[in-house]
Amino acid sequence: MNTDPACIFCKIIAGEMPATMVAEDEVTIAFMDINPVNEGHLLVVPREHHQSIASIPGSVLSHMALIARWLTAALRASLVRTEGVNLYLADGAAAGQEVPHAHLHVIPRWRGDGIRISVGRPATPTREQLEEMAAQIRAAAID
Repeated sequence: MNTDPACIFCKIIAGEMPATMVAEDEVTIAFMDINPVNEGHLLVVPREHHQSIASIPGSVLSHMALIARWLTAALRASLVRTEGVNLYLADGAAAGQEVPHAHLHVIPRWRGDGIRISVGRPATPTREQLEEMAAQIRAAAID
């Protein structure tokens, strides 16, 4: 299995660091975030070390999504305040990824919780610019 001895999530998976586990299976672990955005904030982490979403096998990424769906249902059925849920995956430091081991945040939300997730939109591209970017992305796409 691919691991990084310096990675805190790899250390949690190996049992070398503590974590409050919610669920685990052969592909993923899910545990409470120690710096939660809101109470009940969970992380879904693949057991194998993958720094980026691009290196995660599709089957593992799909499994992470299924676990996140299951955890979302569990949050809604629990006593943890949950009116909605954000799923968040930051890929790379520029996107806000703080731990270089790909992971999916499952964040309970409620009206008035004070959390704001905003995306700045500095410019509206023209249709031609959109077409050019789409062509560049399609040309670079890897199966």
